[in-house]
Amino acid sequence: MNHEDDYCQIRGSSFRDPCHYARVARYLAELRAEGGSKIVAVVSAMSGMTDELKSTVLGVNREATPSNLDATLAIGEMLSACLLEAAVSRLGIPVTSLNGYVLGIRTNSDFGRASVESVDPQPIRAALQEHDIVVVAGGQAVDQSGRLTFLGRNSSDLTAVVIAAMLGGQVCEIYSDVKGVYTADPHLVPGARLIPKIGYGTIAQMSRQGAKVLHHRAVDYANKHAVTIVCKALTNNGAATGTVITGHEYSRSVTVARDTAVLAVASVAERDALCVFLDQHDISSICFEEDGRPCLCIITDIDFAMRLVETGGTRAVAIGSKVVVTELNGAMSRVHLHVDYESAMAHAQNIHEQMHPAAIGDLVIEND
Repeated sequence: MNHEDDYCQIRGSSFRDPCHYARVARYLAELRAEGGSKIVAVVSAMSGMTDELKSTVLGVNREATPSNLDATLAIGEMLSACLLEAAVSRLGIPVTSLNGYVLGIRTNSDFGRASVESVDPQPIRAALQEHDIVVVAGGQAVDQSGRLTFLGRNSSDLTAVVIAAMLGGQVCEIYSDVKGVYTADPHLVPGARLIPKIGYGTIAQMSRQGAKVLHHRAVDYANKHAVTIVCKALTNNGAATGTVITGHEYSRSVTVARDTAVLAVASVAERDALCVFLDQHDISSICFEEDGRPCLCIITDIDFAMRLVETGGTRAVAIGSKVVVTELNGAMSRVHLHVDYESAMAHAQNIHEQMHPAAIGDLVIEND
């Protein structure tokens, strides 16, 4: 095993249909042939699979335990790993797949959002000695008792970065249905522009504020272990590079978080204490007042946050949700709360137009 091996993560958006596994397999074969390096490919669940699995288990038991949910949700990534292994094997390439039970990644027991505590590179090193490509089921590991844990929604990014770091890699490639990071969600804001280079801190903040870019803990881990993240898209013409994440580059952007949780808290002191408590667990929240009541809007990791609130003894009552629009301008940020999605999107588009006025002749062609 050397530092010239390739580490990549293939997101679920690249697997909208079973036939897409064959396309990804062909690309991995080309990458292997061109570079001569062995490959570790981390995969996400097929698009929509995680929600389907969650709905299924909750349909059986609305009170399913967090550990039961983790074991269920991890099936999506396991299936993707098996399907990609089958597609690569069909090309005659030595390949194997690994899931959370044998990856060598151990976490705490915060089911639904477990944190990495230790890593052992030996299982993957051994697999690479016998195979050209190792396919890894992302977003999962085991706790100290050997129980399967889920690292959170969209956390296959984190798995890929952890593996790259523990095997000595300096670059981790992330593949999805868009080329990279944009100044706004290109599916929602027509004028969104591709950002060629952005800093760890900026992209982590965008993720914490609801942008569906990279998992913020993946970015934090990459920053800590000096792993450069390169965002790419798989197209019919091969891979297209979009955004390189490294250093401290800033960029102006707008993010929209649709599914937030708003809590009314008994007092300002309790609300502020709860905000600090959630921040200690790496959960983004916003303090505000509504009708004279101190309130808190939770933006990220809502399921995990609500479990913390319920067990923490804070006098808080869920009162609904709001749509959060955040404008990031360098190191500064400004947050806007909206009752409905339509007004939030109109506001986000207006902010983006002010940040990035459309020039005559501009064409938005980044989203393949």
